[in-house]
Amino acid sequence: MCELLGMSANTPTDICFSFSGLMQRGGRTGPHSDGWGIVFYEGAGVREFRDPHPSCESEIARLVRNYPIKSDIVISHIRQANAGRVSLENTHPFTREFWGRNWTFAHNGQLKGIKKKELCYYRPVGTTDSEYAFCWLMCKLRERFPKPPARPATLQRYIHTLALELRELGVFNMLLTDSKHLYCFCSTKLSWITRKAPFEKATLKDDSLSVDFKKVTTENDIVTVVATEPLTTNESWNIMKPGELIVFREGQVEYHKE
Repeated sequence: MCELLGMSANTPTDICFSFSGLMQRGGRTGPHSDGWGIVFYEGAGVREFRDPHPSCESEIARLVRNYPIKSDIVISHIRQANAGRVSLENTHPFTREFWGRNWTFAHNGQLKGIKKKELCYYRPVGTTDSEYAFCWLMCKLRERFPKPPARPATLQRYIHTLALELRELGVFNMLLTDSKHLYCFCSTKLSWITRKAPFEKATLKDDSLSVDFKKVTTENDIVTVVATEPLTTNESWNIMKPGELIVFREGQVEYHKE
């Protein structure tokens, strides 16, 4: 299956260290060699990089690894194709506009029968079950909330309900953002870690790389990283439970539902 990587931070932060570990799993230390993508949020705008080639061999991935793009929300994905051919249009993450915001989605798993669900406004460009599920989810949100609800928890509860419905079709590990919140839903595998003062040194599992976060952060920084499997060897990651939704804002948990 695919692997996911996400970040939520209270100050613009680069994800070079974590991405260095993830990209090795795209064909070198893992079998996810059917493309990769990453989306960085900068205010209302997004920077997107996608490539249908293995991330471990991709020149674009090397650029992302070496170029410290600062962002407060990031979603990345490395693909092991099951549904849909290996192509640029089938490479995650996927982005759509809603309420004048860029929404971005990435998925790990397979959803049997997802294309029997009716779509209204949004349509997929590619042929993956993942993009179809994203379009269905966005259609349901658009139908239920023509305008943003007054309370964020109202939206968050409904997204959890939709995620549970999609989980009934198979494996549905999801990262989703509305440009302000990072929604993380676990069907089988998802883990996270929050780094804040006092910062310590971290070492990657998949690359011979370590970083002393005390040297590259301030005492006010809060950064949460989400990944399918823990990326480091010397840190304690939180392992999510099946059916659990956690919503991060500015690096901290804003909503949690099991």
